[in-house]
Amino acid sequence: MLAGAIRDDLLRTAHALADAARVETLAHFRRPGLSADNKLAGGFDPVTVADRNAEARMRALLAEMRPDDAILGEEFAERAGTSGLTWVLDPIDGTRAFLSGAPTWGVLIAVDAGDGPILGLIDQPHIGERFVGGLGQAVLSGPRGTVDLKTRAPVPLSQAILFSTFPEIGSSAEEAAFRDLSARVRLTRYGADCYAYALVALGQIDLVVEAGLQPYDVQAPIAVIEAAGGIVTDWRGGPAHRGGRVLAAANPAIHAEALAILARAPAA
Repeated sequence: MLAGAIRDDLLRTAHALADAARVETLAHFRRPGLSADNKLAGGFDPVTVADRNAEARMRALLAEMRPDDAILGEEFAERAGTSGLTWVLDPIDGTRAFLSGAPTWGVLIAVDAGDGPILGLIDQPHIGERFVGGLGQAVLSGPRGTVDLKTRAPVPLSQAILFSTFPEIGSSAEEAAFRDLSARVRLTRYGADCYAYALVALGQIDLVVEAGLQPYDVQAPIAVIEAAGGIVTDWRGGPAHRGGRVLAAANPAIHAEALAILARAPAA
């Protein structure tokens, strides 16, 4: 267990990073002339100056505030550390939404102690909402004040609300498993990026299903959802903090129902 002073310092640092990333991302959001480079041959995986500037600013702050910690980010090379803690950064999760002017993107910040995240922030700068989970916190702060995060109580799968980016991401076999699950829920919605995970923690939806994720896509959501009472695993029920196939659920009951369907997909 972390000492109180270290816990407070991690929380203070995480908020400082999120504050800085807000400034860097909002300087470019919904501004004319924003362009993007494509990181993916044969597809479209955009990166903008806002992505790079936000991560660079967060890294600079970590060099000042937590120089002994490691850093794993999306846009720049991994930095080794000596403390046993790693900051996992996604400066803009949902760059496609960012380019489109849709406020479903977010800044993801997590602290990994070696076997998964102990702290996570999902920050939506344009809306001004910040979801924090871990180290004794599970709160949303925003324009309407501060509220505790708590996931939804169990409902039958037939009454569940499911979010995903499918069919945009995933193999044909993964998409087939997702379609099987989608056919059994009450409502399926697409394309909310990291904000979908925030909605699980807020108690608004029941499930998020993804595939092909990286650690920086999922570590902050894992910490936030678990702090709010939910569960996040891979499609076999194992740890999901390294990415890949991810199932986020509001409670163990709905997780078990969804897992029974997704587990039929062939191994990746």
